[in-house]
Amino acid sequence: MSLDLNPVSVSDYREFARRRLPTQLFDYMDGGSYAEKTLADNVDAFARLKLRQRVLRDVGSIDTRAEIFGETWTIPAGLAPVGFAGMFAQRGEVQAAKAAEKFGVPFTLSTVGICSIEEVAKATTKPFWFQLYVIKDRGYARELMQRAHDAGCPVLVFTVDLAVLGARYRDIRNGMNTAMSFGKRVKVAADFARRIHWLRHVALGGRPLDFGNLREAVPDAKGFGEFGMWVAKNLDPGMTWNDLEWVRENWPGKIVIKGVMDREDARMAMNTLAPDGIVVSNHGGRQLDSTPATIDALPAIREEVGDRTTLFLDGGVRSGLDVTKAMAQGADACLLGRAWAYALAARGEQGVSAMLATMRQEMNVAMALTGFTKASEIDGSAIA
Repeated sequence: MSLDLNPVSVSDYREFARRRLPTQLFDYMDGGSYAEKTLADNVDAFARLKLRQRVLRDVGSIDTRAEIFGETWTIPAGLAPVGFAGMFAQRGEVQAAKAAEKFGVPFTLSTVGICSIEEVAKATTKPFWFQLYVIKDRGYARELMQRAHDAGCPVLVFTVDLAVLGARYRDIRNGMNTAMSFGKRVKVAADFARRIHWLRHVALGGRPLDFGNLREAVPDAKGFGEFGMWVAKNLDPGMTWNDLEWVRENWPGKIVIKGVMDREDARMAMNTLAPDGIVVSNHGGRQLDSTPATIDALPAIREEVGDRTTLFLDGGVRSGLDVTKAMAQGADACLLGRAWAYALAARGEQGVSAMLATMRQEMNVAMALTGFTKASEIDGSAIA
């Protein structure tokens, strides 16, 4: 039986995060929509793919680096946008951005991060990416894009799969953003009170605890509920492909469309906006349940777009072996979501750095034993 001293794998960090975070926060990070079938299948589909082991090849020198948008990544896996991350660790987005910068991969700041664009920019020296939702208040969306551009962000990750919010039953069961009786509030408070590390470092040491990018939009907010109401009210279910020209007009840098799961939508994206990148993503299983796993949707979308755009994958990536499989199925790189959120909650910046280092080592082994010496050369022959 393990002494359980040090987390190594992403599943280890998940367990450490579960022990450290209040239940409401852990379930918000860990959960998906409805019955969570897609959430589970994102991970299970990677397990179903088998690597083709090869031997007696010269693999004395392994290069895990990837060239994306003219930048060299240490591994082909950046940090995806994760909302609320500053509730998982003290100034969580800043810690994660520092870890990504030191390791040599990009960090993507969520619109609904606790830390603002300006705070992350002040704490880092290399440009990070910024993620924007489709929101009705176009004036504020334009302002956010201008702030991100002023901070040096080279890439806008425009999330398109949030026309409406999926129902996340764990959050409803836990009373997040819902009215609770006195007895239920006492139960929640007792759960928070026993997470001493979280109370000390986040609740007390991590203030201000609000959505840093939305302070000007909701200046008199008295809690997360009012921020959440503003976000829910400003989701724009009426936006169509034709509206994306507005994004191009207001963003001078590269644009990555996040949330494409169908080859026809990939074709529409290329015919309208012609984005610099597409993220094959089902929002980590947090929106529409019973969609395919992202790794299963990836090959058809690669076939559709060919080499006309950079193709990313997120959802279910839990190891360097998964990154290798994604590359073999047609991805240019992955975006890690829960993987870094778990590590952040468990060990802060140190945890994110260690998780990324483990992913690189796992890729080294996967590449050596499938006969590839350069990440850029991984292709479908890596799959059995």
